[in-house]
Amino acid sequence: MKKHLLICLGILLSFNAYSQNLDSLLTVARHTKNDSVKIRMFNKLAFSYVFNDTKKALEVIKEGKQYAREANFNFGLTELVNTHGIYMDITGQSDSAAFYFEKALKMSQDYGFKNIESMCINNLGMFNWNRGNYDKALDYFFQSLKMDEASKNERSTSSSLNNIGLIYQEMNLSEKALQYHRKALEVREKYNQENEQIASLNNIGINLKDLGRIDEAIATYKRGLELAERLNNRIDYYKILDNLANAYNSKGDINLALETYLKALKKKENYDGDERGMLSTYNNIATLYNEKNLPKVAKRYVTEGFNLVKKYPEIELISADLYLTDAESNYMLGNFSEARKQKAIYIKLKDSIFSEKNAQKIADLEVRYETEKKEKEILIQRAEIAEQDLIIQKRDYQLLGLAAIALILGLIGYLFFNQQRLKNQQLQKENELKDALLKIETQNKLQEQRLRISRDLHDNIGAQLTFIISSIDNLKYGFDIKDEKLNTKLDAISNFTSGTIYELRDTIWAMNKDKITFEDLEIRISNFIDKANLASRNIKFHFAVNETVNKDMSFSSVEGMNIYRIIQEAINNALKYADATKIDVNIFVQNNNLVIQIKDNGNGFDKNTVKLGNGINNMKKRANEIKGQLDLHSIIDEGTTVTLQM
Repeated sequence: MKKHLLICLGILLSFNAYSQNLDSLLTVARHTKNDSVKIRMFNKLAFSYVFNDTKKALEVIKEGKQYAREANFNFGLTELVNTHGIYMDITGQSDSAAFYFEKALKMSQDYGFKNIESMCINNLGMFNWNRGNYDKALDYFFQSLKMDEASKNERSTSSSLNNIGLIYQEMNLSEKALQYHRKALEVREKYNQENEQIASLNNIGINLKDLGRIDEAIATYKRGLELAERLNNRIDYYKILDNLANAYNSKGDINLALETYLKALKKKENYDGDERGMLSTYNNIATLYNEKNLPKVAKRYVTEGFNLVKKYPEIELISADLYLTDAESNYMLGNFSEARKQKAIYIKLKDSIFSEKNAQKIADLEVRYETEKKEKEILIQRAEIAEQDLIIQKRDYQLLGLAAIALILGLIGYLFFNQQRLKNQQLQKENELKDALLKIETQNKLQEQRLRISRDLHDNIGAQLTFIISSIDNLKYGFDIKDEKLNTKLDAISNFTSGTIYELRDTIWAMNKDKITFEDLEIRISNFIDKANLASRNIKFHFAVNETVNKDMSFSSVEGMNIYRIIQEAINNALKYADATKIDVNIFVQNNNLVIQIKDNGNGFDKNTVKLGNGINNMKKRANEIKGQLDLHSIIDEGTTVTLQM
């Protein structure tokens, strides 16, 4: 306890020292005679106060705007209007934030301040992202990125790269999000943008945690905390604390996670920023209290979360998990009707966020951006070819002017050869450009086809299966069915339909990926085994990947899906028929082959007398499709081993 007290005291002392330093700089700014220097200092100080003392920040913004108007310094005034929007967004005044961002955008466009225009577009993207409007947000971010690239302003691209990563993060595309966040961090480190590095480290940690790389995530969060404490960046400091607690929770250290969440709720006086960000903290604390079998305590924190949603209605779209946590608390307390109501709200909110329509819009935006970028590169290459042609022609004319009459025939032969060589080079370049355009078009068509099939599966078959489950639930709860056999049959249909939905989601997951990494496959297998373990508590599961396996390998979507289905079918057969108490799934390397082995200690059977069903035949067909070898070995009363070699 003393150790934690000393840490908190150190943080407060560093925050106070930083605040005093800002106050000293403000005094210097007020006595600066050069108007442009003074006003730009006010903007930078106001931005710093936003993350330290929100009340002081507003005073500095208003004072700086007054100086800018008196000095008729439009550049500084535009910067301060944009910072005013950031202040309004941080303090939860949504309508006012949008007003100032749009006002700053118009001013930057009227005065031709391209760098401020890019910042305003980026801020409007963040404004829409915070409200769950992901397609609008991504459109703004790509606009900002294209502007910065066009002006060769590499330093400013970091914000757009970071924010594009956030969109993919929300869509649960962690690998893709990680790529953008690392690009953003690389730019921010190159230009020593320390405050921005904190946000990048936080986002990288989130995606590492979602990918199951917990220790890497914790180390990344601690780097961010150290930097945030040194720079007195409170808004990101408390955000990282909350995410660090998530990582501790994922690692199984519930007490340390709860302690860290509660620390993240402590805000210093005079600081009203990012109150909406406390929503996830309240939800996470409530979830942990549910795990500790204290649902009444959990509901107190759920109530605090709902109070935030009432105060900031625009965050309702991102409050879905809070309804699920409340449903869990109500189930534990026996309030089944209320629990079902909260769960229905959760499903509705999640569907609105992760609909295939939104996914299509976001995919279209990225395809459009990449296509425009390729077309621009092609135009530049054509211009360079034309310029080279002109240079060569001028050189040829100079040679003609210096040539003697006696060498005319030789010169004509040379010119003919040279022109033919240039023509061949030009034809070769044009063919290369055509091939590049054809590849881009093919990739776009493939992506559109995948998304269309995924959308059809989700919207048509998925909706019909969900309707079946809903109809069965209505029958069970709407009528007092006393026939036990009928109830059992309805439950079986509902469970089968739910299983089919999971199968459908697995298929969509594979279709939406060009490649499936080994880590993706490992996480998918682990999740399936966890679900099987919950459903069959009398069976002990063990899943292990040998250290000799190269985890950097990847599979095609067909290969990855077939491997996953073979493992799934083998485990299901063991659950149904083996009467086993232990099921082991091991992945290792043997004779340069990847070997996946599923072994149970069940009844076993005699392959010569038992007729093999469709499940085993399907497993063999899947193995043949991926050029693998499937072996089935079974001994009566000792168990069965299914081995896949690739």
